[in-house]
Amino acid sequence: MKYPEILPIADALARLDEFDTIIDARTPSEFALDHLPNAINCPVLDDEQRIVVGTLYKQEGAFEAKKIGAPMVAHNIAHHIDTLWHDKPKDWKPLVYCWRGGNRSGSMAHILAKIGWPVVQLEGGYKAFRNQVNADLEQTPELDFRVICGTTGSGKTRLLDTLESIGAQVLDLEQLAAHRGSVLGNLPCQPQPTQKAFETSIWDRLRRFDPQQPVFVESESKKVGALRVPGALMDRMRASPCVALQVTRPHRVQLLIEDYQHFACNAPALNTQLSYLTDLHGKEKIAHWQQMATNGEMAQLVDELLVDHYDPAYMRSIHRNFVQYDKARTLDMPDISPASFLAAARALHEG
Repeated sequence: MKYPEILPIADALARLDEFDTIIDARTPSEFALDHLPNAINCPVLDDEQRIVVGTLYKQEGAFEAKKIGAPMVAHNIAHHIDTLWHDKPKDWKPLVYCWRGGNRSGSMAHILAKIGWPVVQLEGGYKAFRNQVNADLEQTPELDFRVICGTTGSGKTRLLDTLESIGAQVLDLEQLAAHRGSVLGNLPCQPQPTQKAFETSIWDRLRRFDPQQPVFVESESKKVGALRVPGALMDRMRASPCVALQVTRPHRVQLLIEDYQHFACNAPALNTQLSYLTDLHGKEKIAHWQQMATNGEMAQLVDELLVDHYDPAYMRSIHRNFVQYDKARTLDMPDISPASFLAAARALHEG
């Protein structure tokens, strides 16, 4: 076969896991917004170089732009070969793509093919990939979802983690979104991904699931932090069978203090987040809660937040949005120990 081989998007995605390396030849800023799963960024032009070449293209035309750009491209590709791929065997098979599958990926694929590697270039580039992700996510996934429900602090995430650890299929949207799904959901030192990157992560997980086995997912709202869950996926989740975790309120308070230590130990940050609830609860109650946070009265504060804010909101939402909740399988948790979550996970995983 003549290389570089140029593959249409459908064929490339069907073989995506066969490639030894997936190379994104776009700029670092383009890569940061989103990229193919497991891709590495090896730009043929960095952000500043692309601006220079693009400006010259507009002002003086393609010929002058290519004269300036070609040495940059050659230098950058040579650097990647020297630092990343010089030890790759002859049968190393990379997939290369850029924005539209044109000059940038074409230049890299051509050089790698001339060396002798069986390189494949993605026809249509990232743009074609993004179109395919959009099309796939607009369809209702044909998967057997089991929705883990439970009021705040019930340990839904811990149960999902335990399920995954024993081999169950899990779609953890909060993990993919880097957010815990509430006003206190921001994770310390971990910004949320872009919407496109979030959707790519969901798409990548969905494509790997066995449709003959259940997929466990949490009873999320339409948004996880600033990110939107794809509509077709949300509709399918809301129509799926539910599992109701039952945990006593003292245990829920304990779990939340354990999981939100970054707020429990940082009253100013917690008080900033509590201020966002002013429209719902009024200045007097928020000031009361903020004083409790300042005084370190965390157990009492969490208990009041559960009773006055989280529990009423959750119960309204769950009954309104998850149509099979009234028929949910109940899991009574005696405590929040790892052993209890393991027993619950095994009960669900084994049917």
